Amino acid sequence: MAEEVQKISEAIVDQEKEKSVPKFVFHSIPESKTAPFTDNIILSEGLARSEPGGFVLTPEFGRNYDEFLDFQIRKDDAWVVTFPKCGTTWTQEMVWMLINDCDAELAKQTPLTVRAPFLEVSRVESMESSPPEMFEFMPPVSSIDQMTSPRVIKSHLPFFLLPPKLLDTCKVVYVARNPKDVIVSFYHHHKLMKMQGCDGNLENFADYFMKDQVIFCPYFPHILDAWTKRSHPNMLFIFYEDMKKDLRGEVEKVAKFLGKPLTEEKMIKLLEHLKFDNISKNESVNFEIGKKIGFMSQDGAFIRKGKTGDWKNHFSPELNRRIDAWVEANLAETDLRFEMELEKQD
Repeated sequence: MAEEVQKISEAIVDQEKEKSVPKFVFHSIPESKTAPFTDNIILSEGLARSEPGGFVLTPEFGRNYDEFLDFQIRKDDAWVVTFPKCGTTWTQEMVWMLINDCDAELAKQTPLTVRAPFLEVSRVESMESSPPEMFEFMPPVSSIDQMTSPRVIKSHLPFFLLPPKLLDTCKVVYVARNPKDVIVSFYHHHKLMKMQGCDGNLENFADYFMKDQVIFCPYFPHILDAWTKRSHPNMLFIFYEDMKKDLRGEVEKVAKFLGKPLTEEKMIKLLEHLKFDNISKNESVNFEIGKKIGFMSQDGAFIRKGKTGDWKNHFSPELNRRIDAWVEANLAETDLRFEMELEKQD
């Protein structure tokens, strides 16, 4: 796995030396359009995989990926980049609040999805298949390009599919979460979101996840590539588990990184604002509007439990053994390690 990350990095470095823009081709994954895959995971056009890199998204994204590679970044942008279900929303709200002087009243006036938009969301599936109201709450690239600075932008794309000069231009907060809880959370996310529905069980989903046949996979190359960039001065690599253990410590770290120091009064207010229970009930953050506009199923919640170690309530011993072996194989030649359980958490 580390070799795959190295090959991608070397290919992009070579292209940059030649002063050319990295080019990628997205090939359809045939098995994603037939049973048994479609009995478990439902996507209108199936999935597509990038070459090079092996990144999985949709044919719609593949047809339009130049929009993201050519996206105009700004020096005062703050980006939140993660694999899905790694604490993205929580971190988005933290970063937006820090950039905007912890103005909770201002935050309440506009959904987080508009204040800190999701860069590639409009190309995950065809725009024609999306509820028209979606674009009021999930702005397309053209709208993000016109936002007033400073912008906070979210993406689940790996670095090699993001604008090539991103890290050399602006601040990026990357959040990683242990793979076991990611699998559980992403499974429930698939059950919730109509764009990427799921009729199968968790065990089948986990198998597809480990075989890199789930949207935004593969998981390990995404995170390991970011891990290799953690010493870049414009990069802050943090762990979801650290946020659960010591939210104040992580807020202080992010505030320092962004050059946004807090008074004690503002720190106390921000920590209260960011408490998981408060975030899950915050209508400008929890995306319950998605149910009203037909973007999500009525059952479930966009912000679910958020507990580290919840995987223990879902995995059979046999599935857990297979996931352990998968994790061990992918981390064998790296110094990246995850906390799978916490004795205490917020």
